[in-house]
Amino acid sequence: MPPSGTGCAECDEAGGWWVHLRRCATCGHVGCCDTSPAQHATAHYDETGHRVMRSFEPGEEWYWDFETEQVLEGPHLAAPLSRPPEQGSPGPADRVPPDWTSLIHR
Repeated sequence: MPPSGTGCAECDEAGGWWVHLRRCATCGHVGCCDTSPAQHATAHYDETGHRVMRSFEPGEEWYWDFETEQVLEGPHLAAPLSRPPEQGSPGPADRVPPDWTSLIHR
């Protein structure tokens, strides 16, 4: 299943922004990471029970299992395997506030 888009589906809908992106290995949903203000990837797991996600960042190939809280070998996924490199992080650039570092979860 291809990814739902090149950005966090919920942040795009609400006009929000993210630090990094994660992709559901079950359905392709793209959500923002737990450092991001809205933490939509974890919310997707909580809502659906889809327990395995993959980083959707360029150059990152790791998978995370929300149930075991461990990195694991994941399934082969359809392309693209990351957001476009030119998109940048945090993003999208036009929605990231100047004080973004004070708004993230650490």
